[in-house]
Order: sequence, then structure tokens, then C-alpha cells
Amino acid sequence: MEKVISTCIYCGCGCGLLLHVDGGRIVGASPSLTHPMSRGSLCIKGWLAADFVGHPDRLRSPLIRQGDLLIKSTWDEALALTAASLRSIQKEFGPQALGILTSAKGTNEENYLLMKMARVALGTNNVDHVARLCHAPTVAALGFALGSGAMTGSISSLQSSDAILVVGSNTTEQHPLVASYILRARSRGAKLIVVDPRKTRLAELADLWLSPRQGTDVAWINCLLNIIVKQDLADMQFIKERTYGFVETLHTASAYTAEKAEEISGIPAADLVKAASIFGLAGRGAIVYAMGVTQHFRGTDIVQALANLALVTGNVGRVGTGVYPLRGHQNVQGACDMGALPNVLSGYQQVSSPQVRAKFAEAWGGQLPCEPGLTALEMLWAAESGSLKGLIIVGENPVLSYPHTSRVQKALNELEFLAVCDIFPTETTALADVVLPAACFAEKNGTFTSTERRVQRIRKAVDPPGEARAEMEWICDLTRRLGAIAEYSSPGDVMDEIASLTPIYGGISYERLGPEGLQWPCPTKDHPGTGILHASSFPHGRARLRPVLYLDPPETPDADYPFMLTTGRSMYHFHTGTMTRRTSLLDREVPTPFVEINPEDARLMDIRDGTKVRVETRRGSVSVEARLAEGVSKGDLFLPFHFSEAPANALTAQCLDPVSKIAELKVSAARLKKEAP
Repeated sequence: MEKVISTCIYCGCGCGLLLHVDGGRIVGASPSLTHPMSRGSLCIKGWLAADFVGHPDRLRSPLIRQGDLLIKSTWDEALALTAASLRSIQKEFGPQALGILTSAKGTNEENYLLMKMARVALGTNNVDHVARLCHAPTVAALGFALGSGAMTGSISSLQSSDAILVVGSNTTEQHPLVASYILRARSRGAKLIVVDPRKTRLAELADLWLSPRQGTDVAWINCLLNIIVKQDLADMQFIKERTYGFVETLHTASAYTAEKAEEISGIPAADLVKAASIFGLAGRGAIVYAMGVTQHFRGTDIVQALANLALVTGNVGRVGTGVYPLRGHQNVQGACDMGALPNVLSGYQQVSSPQVRAKFAEAWGGQLPCEPGLTALEMLWAAESGSLKGLIIVGENPVLSYPHTSRVQKALNELEFLAVCDIFPTETTALADVVLPAACFAEKNGTFTSTERRVQRIRKAVDPPGEARAEMEWICDLTRRLGAIAEYSSPGDVMDEIASLTPIYGGISYERLGPEGLQWPCPTKDHPGTGILHASSFPHGRARLRPVLYLDPPETPDADYPFMLTTGRSMYHFHTGTMTRRTSLLDREVPTPFVEINPEDARLMDIRDGTKVRVETRRGSVSVEARLAEGVSKGDLFLPFHFSEAPANALTAQCLDPVSKIAELKVSAARLKKEAP
């Protein structure tokens, strides 16, 4: 039996695994014993990461729409139609009528080639990906505050922390290997503070669990900063030598006393004082967060508030300290690094810079557009209004994963042309004019970049089914059909080009990427990579503190909608369930959608476990089973978003963060109704 070393397809941990191949089939997966982060461990999804690969539902040939049907075609026919349709739209309506949504499940090389195609072949900066709906506030806020929108330390560094503040992250379920390092620190005496409206498993193990009202994070974070300064626990030397903006930030934060923060957030004032003391007294403090922080209409402000807290306490640039955003997809970090964003090229180089555009134009042999493009949601709403005419979607299912499902469907139906590439049929491929079958992670070569900035190889273990292809092949083919240059003999050649144009990846090559990978920044061929960022300086000189004000969520409970609905993941499923719901052992654990409700709320409504209920917001409703959960606060509802038969994002609010343009996915006023048996 052959064992092929690779990287897990689920979440941003980037765990190392071995794919077991027998007779041309993958028969199992096991953990890599030498991987520097996972160290011989995998979560339940990782152990089953290859089970979907041979599923009979896999897309096996290109499809072209004829009326209401998608008909099997050849690759030449599908790509010829795609190229002709895009050229026609470009000629009649201009480059800004076109866009590309790339994939956080795709490799670095594929994301780079797609953003290159958008800029050189289509002439538009309308390129984005699912980071817009998960960690766009991280990129914006940490980029402003620290000069880099990425995790500041290595995951293993967490085991050296003296205090860890975990905010909006169900870490033991969604990033279990990260949780293992948190628990190692806890076992050696570190203090653990968990802030989450739900009492998660990690909250049960914490020294202190704070349960704020949904959407009130800025208030209690400002309160902690205020108390830390008043208790003389701030690192004034660090503030003086390495930051700007402290006076203005403290002036704003000082309005958030413990009593004021309790009034807003519901967290007892005494607990806020205790949390501030724990974190302020720690020699090495770390902040860990996930989408419970970012998926808000003020997500950028919440991340900035956390960055302010880390900087005021001097907890940046040392082992056991730092800010740790946990990415949801395995290559969200890499897709951002590769410039699959509307305002930057690879390595976060601004499209507005003439020098940057000139560098890329010389390498690519074509001119680049200078105005930032549309974000993911802006592209869809432009399609709805008629100004965006053509769209390519790769490896994403926005009909299920984006907010306001019915509006997304309407927007995609308004397009003159839609091409979708995926490994399985989805609710989005069903709307496409052209469907392109993709190779999955086990059927191609490339790299992913994990949440700790670790660039790692994936390696081809088996052939893709039927006529399915690695995205790199058709992206290059389509780019050439559109009149641009795309000549590469392998993914390694693409990485060499990435390194030549992207300083933070400058020393990365396939020859150097052994089982441990390399963490960027890795600027030269002899550089060992960087585990801890900002040890002595920040990319823009000093770090920037910025005052942030609390604003009420766009929706709050009222007489018509008395509950507060939030959404998230189940331990056994991933994103829209495209892969995990085709993994029998995972689907068996959670086969149907559900809503969690506090037992006291359920008793008042005569609801029991398994009762059929309807969850309604001002945008729609879904029918699910009720689950009574002690960890859910009174007045709250929790709905997983994996299920097409009960799409949570059909219900979520529409307000966008003015900076990062992320949608408000965590706070929606809702009501609950029992359904007739």
C-alpha cells in the first residue's frame, strides 16, 4: 500500500496527513507523525478526509446548458463557449461587467492564476473569495493595526502562554488541534478566559466564561482595556516605543466602565474586572478568535479592539503572545496571500500603486486595471441590478453559503453567463451555463497556506474521475483563449512566479517544501521562515491603535421577533456540506438540520427534543428539529448552516461592514413556531 503525504482539506489548521492508496483507490487517511503542528493527530474530519473522493456523485465531464438541462460536452466545447461568452460581454459592456469568485478550497497556484486571469485577460479587479464572508475583517483590521492581516504566532506557541483569551471560537469542535495547544497551556497553569454567548466545551474548561449578548463585543473589549490601564497593568514602554494612537484609543475606551459594559453586554461587572486582571497580569497573553468575532456588521472594529488589547498589554512579537485568527477553510489564508481580493495583488500589494502594477505588467505581459474591484457580495448585487453580466465561480456554493439565499439565486439568474467549477453538483452548479468538473485535493499537486502562515504541499495520490481536471489546466487554457499568456509546465513553475513577484513568498519553492512546509514571510532562498511576526518591528514602522465605538446590532429582538438567531458549524460538518454530507460516518452523526434552544425557553413553548419547529426572520423561514441545549443562553437560537434543506443564510441579516464589506451573519432577530405534527 502506497502512502502519499499531503495536507488535510478541512479548516485552516493545515494538519499533515497520509493518504493510503491501494489499486488506484484511496482506502484511508492517517496523521503524519512528523508534522510540526498536528504531530500525529487528526480530528474526526481529518481521519475521514478522503472518504468523499470516490463518491459516485462526483462531476465527471463538462456540462453545457441547453434550455433547462445541463448536457454533457467536451472540454473544448465548454471552454470555447466560456471564452466566447466572456469576450462578448467584455466587448459590449466593458471589463467591469465581468468577475471571478475564486476558492479557499483551491490551491495557492490556482488562486494566483485566477486572479491573474481576472486582471490581465478580463481586465478587471472584480475578484474575490469566501474570505469576504469569514476573515475579511481580520485582513482589514490586523493589516491596519499590525501591518499584516495574519496570525502573529505559530499555533504551537500557544502552549507557552500564561493567559489565553478565546473569543467567538468553538475551538474544541472547529479547530481541535489548536484547542489541544490551548489545553496544554491550561494544564501547565495558564489561565483560560472564554468569551462566547454559548457555553461550549472549551468554556466548561475555562477559568472564566463570559457570555455577552450577541454583537456587543466592542463594549466589553474596550472595558478590559480601560480597566487594564487603570490598574497600571498596561505595558507603557511597549506602547511608547512601538505604537501610535494610545491617547485617543484610551480616551474612547475610558467611557466603557465595568458598569457601562455590563449594561450593554450583560457580562457582570465583577467578571469583567476579573478578566482584565487575569489578562493584564499575564507575562505572555494570547488572543484566539474565529468567526464569532468577524461575521458582524462591525467585524473590523471588533478585530481592531482585540488588536488594541494585545498592543496595550505588549502581547505581540514574543512566544506565547499574539493574535490568533482561526481560518475556517484550509486555504483562506493562501487565497488572500495570492491576491484573490479586489484591492490587492499577491502579497497584499496594492493595485492602486503604479509601481506595483508596473512590476506585474512586466512579468505578465499586459496592462492591469488600477481601480479596486467589487467584493463578492457587491458582485452579486451588481448582477442583480444588471451591471455585472458574466461570472466565474470556482469551488464555492454561494447559493447556500452567502446571506439571503433567495436574493443570491435571483442575482445569479440575472447573469448573461455563469460558469461554475466544482467537484460535486451543488445548488450553484444547477444555475450555471457551463459546469467544469474539478480534481479534488487528493488528485492534484499544489500548495495550501494554513492559518499559521505555513505553506505546505498537497500531492497527487490518485487520478481524478472521468474527464475531471485540476483547475490549473483549464485556467491556463481559458486564459490563453482570452488572449493572455499562461505557459507553465507544473504547479512548481507557478510557485516560482509567485515567489518572484511576492516578497513574503520570495524564498519559497517546491524544492524547499518538505513535510514541515515553510511559514511566511520567507523572503530569500536561505531564509528559514518566520514563526513569530513583529518580534522587533512592524511592517509600517509602529503598530496603530485605533479608537472603536460600540454600535447596537442592526437587529435586536422585539415583540414580533423575540429571539436572537446566530449561525455556525457542527463538529461533524464543514461549510455547505458538499464533502462531509457525502462522508457516511460524518453524515450519520448529524444527518438532519436542527436549531438549538435554551431548555427554559423550550418549556415555555412546550417544545421538546425532536419537536418540529419553524425558525423565521424578516427574510425567510426554515423548518428544523428542535434541540434543547443548556449551553445556549435564554433568548438565543443557534442554527448550523450546512443544510440545503434548511439554509440558515436564507434568514440572516443584510447589513455590511463598511470597511471589510462582510455581512452580518451572527445577529438576526427571529421567532420560533411549533409546527403541526
